[in-house]
Amino acid sequence: MPTSDDVIPTFNYKMPEVPEHLKNLPDRVGTTLSGKTIFMTGSSGFLGKVLLEKIMRKTPDFKHIYLLMRPRKGKEGRQRLDEMFNLALFDKLKEMHGADILKRVSTVNGDVLSTDLGLSREDREILQNEVNVVFHSAATIRFDEPLRKAVLLNTRGTKYMMELSEGMKNLELHVHISTAYCHLDQKVLEEKPYPSATDPYKIIKSCELMDEELVESVNDKILKDFPNSYAFTKNLSESIVSDFVKKGVPAIILRPSIVIPTWQEPIPGWMDNINGPTGLLIGAGKGVIRTMYCNNDGYADYLPVDICVNGIMLASWKYLKLGFKENYVYNLTTNSEWQITWQQIIDVGKDIVTNDIPLSGAVWYPGGSMKRNRIIHNICVILFHMIPAYFLDTIIYLSGNKPVLLRVHDRINKGFKVFEYYANNQWDFKNDQIRSLRSTLNERERIEYKIDGDNMDIKLYFSDCILSAREYILKDNPNTIPAARRHMKMLYWVDLLTRITFFSFIIFFFFSSTDTYKSLISLINSYYLRVFPGSEPFSQPVKE
Repeated sequence: MPTSDDVIPTFNYKMPEVPEHLKNLPDRVGTTLSGKTIFMTGSSGFLGKVLLEKIMRKTPDFKHIYLLMRPRKGKEGRQRLDEMFNLALFDKLKEMHGADILKRVSTVNGDVLSTDLGLSREDREILQNEVNVVFHSAATIRFDEPLRKAVLLNTRGTKYMMELSEGMKNLELHVHISTAYCHLDQKVLEEKPYPSATDPYKIIKSCELMDEELVESVNDKILKDFPNSYAFTKNLSESIVSDFVKKGVPAIILRPSIVIPTWQEPIPGWMDNINGPTGLLIGAGKGVIRTMYCNNDGYADYLPVDICVNGIMLASWKYLKLGFKENYVYNLTTNSEWQITWQQIIDVGKDIVTNDIPLSGAVWYPGGSMKRNRIIHNICVILFHMIPAYFLDTIIYLSGNKPVLLRVHDRINKGFKVFEYYANNQWDFKNDQIRSLRSTLNERERIEYKIDGDNMDIKLYFSDCILSAREYILKDNPNTIPAARRHMKMLYWVDLLTRITFFSFIIFFFFSSTDTYKSLISLINSYYLRVFPGSEPFSQPVKE
């Protein structure tokens, strides 16, 4: 009989099924796009993939879908699309509707970063003659993206997309995917347009005229209070969309918060990247991340990507079928209803990766903590990140392999710079527009287009995320979990022995010699007062 260590966990959630007695009710949301020709950007991104899958699965009678795709790594758009359709994410779609449905999806060569989207005259005519609905989600989500590239891709790209939509003869709706974190001066974000930080058209023109080096030299003056190029350029993009709405282009702005792995559909816990809290859990689960500078009582706004996609489809339905067009801004957010603190994420995550679903190849037992004091955090970075990385990389190098840990920690430190701003500030978001839709949905639609967190267990959800990350991101077979549990138990005892040895040495060092103690305190005080003049010393040396 297998022991608990040998049990291989399975997913806790699955795609919801409509009970037989509700199948006679209409799916009014799914039929919104029936017979429509759709144009999408960003379909190769995380959110774009899930949105594309849901549209095809729930509206199999769409007329045609065009995807803007650029060649990448020597692969043309069609080849990239075929590879994307081979992902497990699309298995349920093919099971339900057959592989032939994929033939009604084609790529259009282009690039949001290029002038006029890089479209040929023929492709532009096809889009402007045939398209009914546009979903624009393409953007660089790198927070450290050079400002010039971010402006040209996020802001100028939005301008080009709105101009393209303006010329579409049969356009019924343009959906612009923004972010809830682009008006950072608003501690409570309403569902309404806000003035842009500066004139977006002047910024676009300036970045077109200047090279990247020159733009970077005035980066701080342009960004001002914005922490990164992503928030700044998405802020400007919303202003451009609003300008075109005033000119009569049918458009809505959707502001998702932090989009995280799927909750239920089509695959629980699915993701194609390690951004957000799942990345933190993986880093901590590998024993690599040991400290973070963060207010552990603070909370961020998280939105499972399948709930986000449901919100996008419901907002489109509200505009196209219910005729609500006055307020065109929607916040796809959650913290007005339920919140989870950073500390809760860490506590739940540590329990999962040390007991239930440990990761293979962990270098140390998961531990560490969040620090509210930056000095203490920086000291811990040196002690528990950099020194162990140098030590282990040296061993790796001497064994004839390529060192990796310093490179990993360099990426982690860059990520911390972004994380710290958002983790140590607090915003709240109104989402009355989407919440009001719940009362208009029938019982079937509430199941198939769920937009609430009812019945979600945070631990079960993150367990699915880790299980999915092992399979789809780390390419780690579930059969390795029993061995990973045994490895984790060994790391626990190694970690415990190391701690006992370390603290025994510290106690011996401090109390074996009073002179050593007094000299060390004097040295610390001298350095501290030199760095922070006028401060009180930590303590005074003991006088004889």
